Amino acid sequence: MNTKKDFELENELYLDEPKKYEVHILNDDYTSMEFVVDILINIFHKSYTEAEKIMLDVHKNDKGLCGVFTFEIAETKIMQVAKLAREAGFPLKATMEEA
Repeated sequence: MNTKKDFELENELYLDEPKKYEVHILNDDYTSMEFVVDILINIFHKSYTEAEKIMLDVHKNDKGLCGVFTFEIAETKIMQVAKLAREAGFPLKATMEEA
């Protein structure tokens, strides 16, 4: 006789980890370095030292890695960057790519 416990074991669910996405800030010729650092601290919760390092990566390599997130979180962070940049009059952009 099958018990409830046997049924649960036979029908165990296997879930895959959600895909992860890298969020990058892209370099441009207009956004101030200070604004990029502020974005990294306030949206991506980086320390000042981390934010400064990423900002320099953006400046030198045309993009900098801000973090790795699930799709929904990455998308939200990109929208937050766009909104704050637009409000401040900067063309700063963030993108995501599958990790």
